[in-house]
Parts: sequence; C-alpha cells; structure tokens
Amino acid sequence: MSTTLGVGVPVPKMLPITGTWTLPFAAYLVYLSNRVFYRRIQREKYVGDRYDESATSNDNPDPLLLDSRAHANFLESVPLAFTLTAIAELNGANRKILNYSMAVLFVLRLIHVELGLKGKDTVGWGRPTGFFGTQGFLAGMAAYSTYLVKGYWGY
Repeated sequence: MSTTLGVGVPVPKMLPITGTWTLPFAAYLVYLSNRVFYRRIQREKYVGDRYDESATSNDNPDPLLLDSRAHANFLESVPLAFTLTAIAELNGANRKILNYSMAVLFVLRLIHVELGLKGKDTVGWGRPTGFFGTQGFLAGMAAYSTYLVKGYWGY
C-alpha cells in the first residue's frame, strides 16, 4: 500500500485505519457545530453558551447549553482518541482491533449525545454509557499502545 508524490516517489500509507475514520468523526463534528450555530442564530445569542437563564434543571434544559456541551464533550475526547489510535497504528497494532475500536468509539460518541444529552431530561442512559465507554476506549488504547512498544523498554 503506497501512493506517489507529485514526482513519482512511492510513499507508504502510514495511517490507513486512522485516516479511514476521519470522515465519520469529522462529519459528526460538523453536525454538532452547525447545531450550535443554528441555536445561536435562532435566538440571536452570538456569545456565551446560554440563552435562557431560567432553564437550569434537567427537565427544563437550555438548548444552547446542551448543544454547546455536546460539541465541547466531543472535542474533549475525540482528538486524544485519534492520537492514541495513530500511535498504536504506527507501532504495528492489529488493524481489526483498531477498526472495531474506532467503530465502537463512534457509536459511543453518538449515544452520549443523541441518547444522553439530547434524551429525556438530559440524563438518558446514553450519557453514562457514552462517557464511561469513551473513558474505557482512551484507557484501553493507551494501554494497547504501551503494550505494543514493550520491547523498547526491555520487557
């Protein structure tokens, strides 16, 4: 598997698994970003993350705050997940493990928002599932990456 630069020099594809998953994750991030943009335009609230200060309870959430948090939660975990996946891939990780792991992470991030934050009373089962699943992914991928380079440390 390689590609050529403009001068015909073959260059191996270094991160095909990580590269494969950029489209669905980026598409969902664009969706989350546009959801926040729509809320801001809808209420003419261009700065801040709330437009209804009285909406503070789970049964009466502020829609702009929910959408802003969904966007921020995604950005808090997904870049690190991609970094850990790329490190594992560069160190010879099993491609099936990486593909399945990224698929699970994508579903977890969708569940966290769409069946959690956006669910009834903002406390749907998707929130803890997505949160703890994402934490498990990060810890697991970090451990896997460390395992892949164990020989470097003489073990």
